[in-house]
Amino acid sequence: MKKTLLLLSIFFFSISVKAQFWKTSDIHKLDGTVNSVAEESIPVFSKDDSILYFVRTFDKKNVGGFNDQDIWYSIKDENGHYKDCKPLKSVNNKFNNAVLGISNDGTEMYLVNAYDGKKDVEKGIAIASSKGDYFNWNTPQKINIPGLKIEGDYYGFHVSGDEKTMIISYAGPNTIGEEDLYISTFDGSNWSEPMHMGTTINSTGFEISPFLSSTYDTLFFSSNGFGGEGDADIFYSVKQGTWAEWSTPVNLGSEINSPKFDAYFSHDSEHAFWSSNKDGENSDIYTLTILYPPLSVTGVGTDVTYFQGGDGSIDATVEGGIPPYRYNWSNGNSNEDPKNLAAGKYKLIVTDSRGQQAETTVILQDPPPKEIEPVAVTNYEPVHFKYLFHYNKNKLSLSNRELKRFVKEVEKQIEEGKGTVTVKIHSSASSVPTQKFGTNEKLASVRAENMKYDLMAYFSKSKIANGKVNIVIIKSEGGGPSYAEDAKNKKRYRPFQFVELVTE
Repeated sequence: MKKTLLLLSIFFFSISVKAQFWKTSDIHKLDGTVNSVAEESIPVFSKDDSILYFVRTFDKKNVGGFNDQDIWYSIKDENGHYKDCKPLKSVNNKFNNAVLGISNDGTEMYLVNAYDGKKDVEKGIAIASSKGDYFNWNTPQKINIPGLKIEGDYYGFHVSGDEKTMIISYAGPNTIGEEDLYISTFDGSNWSEPMHMGTTINSTGFEISPFLSSTYDTLFFSSNGFGGEGDADIFYSVKQGTWAEWSTPVNLGSEINSPKFDAYFSHDSEHAFWSSNKDGENSDIYTLTILYPPLSVTGVGTDVTYFQGGDGSIDATVEGGIPPYRYNWSNGNSNEDPKNLAAGKYKLIVTDSRGQQAETTVILQDPPPKEIEPVAVTNYEPVHFKYLFHYNKNKLSLSNRELKRFVKEVEKQIEEGKGTVTVKIHSSASSVPTQKFGTNEKLASVRAENMKYDLMAYFSKSKIANGKVNIVIIKSEGGGPSYAEDAKNKKRYRPFQFVELVTE
């Protein structure tokens, strides 16, 4: 494959590799008539991978003649092979043509814009709608990308299946190499101005033919700026935060990359495909079968620590499969490691991105109730209760098991002969900002007042404790470490989101 012919880069729908490459079968060229004495490159697939689109160059049957680039397609046969191929007549013309992506629902096709006039004058992307199948498409229409300034002859586009993300390879005003990767996003009405994707994945060489996983976290691309096997190698990198933050690119290795030109990597749910001219002057399309690891799951439970309590937990461990995983517990929980569980049997079914399933069952035990030794009526130990609130919560129902235990213990002491009981309330709110209550001190005060009101209402109706319980607020405060803009850090802030009760 010659660099002078690589005017395009593509996208196809994928599964996430989560920063790892798979075990695979042996590599071989696509059989049938897809590969020929001409040049084949840029494999793109329909959503159900029943149709393979690719670019063929140096074929006198092309609309524009021998040096033209046309789109061809092949239908997967009953044995899962792409044997025969035909030109995609509805969108081919005398200029260079290529598919850049297919929408998830199969109704939109993205193409290099070769439909607005003279060759190489319009450098951009177009979209065509389907006439009801994968072979017939309406006249492509140009897509406006504001601020797109392509310098030079080489450029490419990549469009995600949800039609919200476009990666562009080209030389522009702030390019650090021959071609860099930029991103544009769709807000439902317009595409944004392209943004440079950072210096980690862009080198002083060229970066072309990007391919993004369907979970938008793993990017495959070709480059001659990171070393490797030869002219251009295929790499992958994992998104670390923003679209400009990526992990150090990893070379896919010598089984895929060669001393020559390797690019246009893509994969569906079963196979990976790419273009290489390692076996000749012109490129062919190569493939391999992805060998997915089997999925398994185990679970280790931590039993409840007190009779009829709710502080049990389960730690699940998943091995194999292809992330992301979905977790379905028998109690309706969808977290990997559920907490605050009562005693009982819990069944987990894990499903990976390919539909593989594995299951496990964990049983949590309930300890026996503690025997309460009788005490002298003159010796009453303080009764204590503490509850940790979730963020911005300010009220606790008396149906809470531990709070109910607290008020029953107060009634018991009075019934056994204690004249009166004083309940002291201490409340706190962490330093995480709260728009609903204005200040953390206000939130803490509301928590204390709500608790006082509910306790007074309860004991006023008690046949045992009515008129014998005093309830006082001794402290309400904003507490804990200073806010570090990490509101979801429960270990840091939740210990200071509480209401605490103690008797005397």
